[in-house]
Amino acid sequence: MSQDLLDRIDQRTRLAGHNRLALLLFRLGSRQLFGVNVFKVQEVLPRPPLFTLPQLPPAFAGAADVRGRSVPVLDLARVIGHGGDEAGEPKYLVVTEFNRSVQGFLVAGVDRIVNIAVEQIQPPPELGGDCHYLTGVTRHQGELIQLIDVESVLAESVPRASDAGNLTALPMHGGAREVLVVDDSRVARNQIRAVLGQLGLEATLLSDGRQALDHLQALVQAGQSPSDRYAMVISDIEMPAMDGYTLTTEIRRDPALRGLFVLLHTSLSGVFNQAMVERVGADDFVPKYSESELAQRVAARINALR
Repeated sequence: MSQDLLDRIDQRTRLAGHNRLALLLFRLGSRQLFGVNVFKVQEVLPRPPLFTLPQLPPAFAGAADVRGRSVPVLDLARVIGHGGDEAGEPKYLVVTEFNRSVQGFLVAGVDRIVNIAVEQIQPPPELGGDCHYLTGVTRHQGELIQLIDVESVLAESVPRASDAGNLTALPMHGGAREVLVVDDSRVARNQIRAVLGQLGLEATLLSDGRQALDHLQALVQAGQSPSDRYAMVISDIEMPAMDGYTLTTEIRRDPALRGLFVLLHTSLSGVFNQAMVERVGADDFVPKYSESELAQRVAARINALR
């Protein structure tokens, strides 16, 4: 394993071990600050010329030539309806990689990178509008920061068919038939629930690691065994209140919970994810969004319980 790869693993796990999130802060044509996970960002460039590609969905502003690669580009303010037109044309391109794809987002201005304690990130207000695209809100040095759910932005901008085909419900052999799903993205929760439903499994849906840990500990306090109720836990990694790394660590530390099977499900790309899984004690990892791969991992776990 290369030293560069080891350094990237250490950087990720140091932040995770302290339940912190590194955010790139930017603006969309007003004073409001927005944030996105730094580990989804490849680079930030002055806005390059855009050109058209016939296969691009209508939501895209065009494509940009980034180091010899054609990168599809979304005007983020326009897509989420933030109303950034008063600032003129966006001046910067944020090139991101997640869900095993590369795409760019046009923004008006790029501010800085900050490290935020995950417990300081709160769920977004239920106000509709562009709040639909938020995964959380927080403050840094007195300024409000809204965290953009770029996964939802991309999912709703790029129509895609399921790759799972027609899944068959798993045969009943006793044991737990319910899965605890933990993800702050509405898109991800709905996708996982749909896959589990086709497999004949029930799902309990929660939006962050703190909720999940409290729920599991409440079951124990009530005299119930979480391992008897849940066949597995499927958890996102980056979430407000408590991230998936910390949730996994807390599960492994608690004698009443450590027997739970934990599968981490994340949009973060990179070959180092398996090393991350081993370091935090998770049982498995699957990248978003491949319904077929997720279904295979879930089926393997259920079959192992026979």
